[in-house]
Amino acid sequence: MKLKKQQRGLTFLGLLVVGILLAFAGVVLAQVVPTYIEFMAVQKAVQKASAGTTVSEVRSLFDKASQIDDIKSISGENLEIGKEGDRVVVSFAYTREIPLVGPAYLLLKYEGKSK
Repeated sequence: MKLKKQQRGLTFLGLLVVGILLAFAGVVLAQVVPTYIEFMAVQKAVQKASAGTTVSEVRSLFDKASQIDDIKSISGENLEIGKEGDRVVVSFAYTREIPLVGPAYLLLKYEGKSK
């Protein structure tokens, strides 16, 4: 007596739904990656700016580095500058909104500080 095995796989409708979900994820990922690259540039600029000794010098160094790396989300005025012991510590925090569909947005919060 042979048992009949059922076929397994996706139906056309299932394939369509999976394709739409993958396309949506790809579009969102394509919008998130540039913000993460910019965050890495901000982190690098903050590290360079922490070499300054005064608040105005730190902000100036950050603004120069942000012009080179084309940073638009944050400026030297948005930095929090303090001291830990004898070294200058520069910290930052900012948000980016990515519109998804209609009134839905993806909110990305970035923060960091110099080492």
